[in-house]
Amino acid sequence: MRISVFKIWQRYSVVIIFYDGYCPLCIAEMRHLRKRDKHNKLTLVDIQAPDFSNRYPTMDWHALNARIHGLREDGTLITGLDVTHEAWKAVGMGWLYAPLRWPVIRHVADAFYNVFAKHRYTISYLLTGKKRQCDRCIPGEASEK
Repeated sequence: MRISVFKIWQRYSVVIIFYDGYCPLCIAEMRHLRKRDKHNKLTLVDIQAPDFSNRYPTMDWHALNARIHGLREDGTLITGLDVTHEAWKAVGMGWLYAPLRWPVIRHVADAFYNVFAKHRYTISYLLTGKKRQCDRCIPGEASEK
């Protein structure tokens, strides 16, 4: 019996990515992923979308907002740079992020990612000059998450 390498790889690929649609850098990365996703392997879900809670009622919005999450086809939830690596791997560019998953580098990269995730709006502004993308909310309004 011959098992396809693609089938083995596919079994571990992320299918749904939950990202922060208010974060300029997050939006840019999702745009780049979408452009390279020629085979529609990824579903990109903005956790800031007004209908998010209705579409994904079992997902913990606060956990998703703290860091990027991905849902594999088998139902396994992954977070952080594991999501980023698997997403780019799904579009044929996993080699870009593979070093960040190597054992020694992984711990340092994850620590840096945690700082980025916590301060992503400020870092996005410093790197892009773009502020938090929130055209659906007014600061201080109860609907803002």
